[in-house]
Order: sequence, then C-alpha cells, then structure tokens
Amino acid sequence: MTGTFRTPPSPAEFEAIALAALNRIPAPFRDHLGDIVLLVEEFADAETLTELGIDDPYQLTGLFEGIGLTDASISDSGQMPNRVRLFRQPILDEWIANGEDLEHLVAHVVIHEIGHHFGLSDTDMHALEEQARQI
Repeated sequence: MTGTFRTPPSPAEFEAIALAALNRIPAPFRDHLGDIVLLVEEFADAETLTELGIDDPYQLTGLFEGIGLTDASISDSGQMPNRVRLFRQPILDEWIANGEDLEHLVAHVVIHEIGHHFGLSDTDMHALEEQARQI
C-alpha cells in the first residue's frame, strides 16, 4: 500500500479524505456543485443493492443520487439535494487488494460520482480526475 495510510483510516479520517478530494475538483466544476451532500457509509443498504441488481456489497464503492445538471428543470424545485454516497468498506477492500494510494482511490470514486452530476462521459471523468490531481 502506498500513500499516507498504512492501516485503514477511521471513519472520520476517511470522510476528511473524501472532503479533500471534493475540494480539489477544479473550477468551474466546483462552482457548479451546488448543495451536493457527501455521505460516507460503511456499506450500501440492502434496498440500494437490490435496486441496482448487486449481490455483493463489496462491488459498490460509490453512488450518485439525484438529478444531474443535464437533466434538471425548473419543475424539480423542492427536491432533496443531490448526494454522493461513498461506501467505506468496499473502498478499503479495493485499496488493500490493489495496493494503490488511498487518497487517489477515494478521489477517483468521488470524481466519478460527481461526474454523474455533470453528465460527463467516462473519458471526461478521467480528464477531470487528472486536473484534480494537479491542484
């Protein structure tokens, strides 16, 4: 394992890593995050896994929930804010299995899920991730 952490971070440390990744998203994207809520949970709940057709809770590291900017309309007022849910245990499992830098892995998941908010393609998400690394 590379990077700052040699042992799994506490839930509070993990949340701090996720918030730092969110704060590294470059402008102008950061300026259009609005009131997105970032949540860190140990695992996705059973209902979410069932809705997504996922049997193994370790297969889901993050999820964007809400209405992305490309699909939003004036009639969406009064909706709950968009949110990004990160699932700590699956991310830690991937970190331990692959040995990559935990901060990089968390940033990858955060940016991928934020990319759904913007309606970005996978290629665009990778470019945004590269920009965030330089900040």
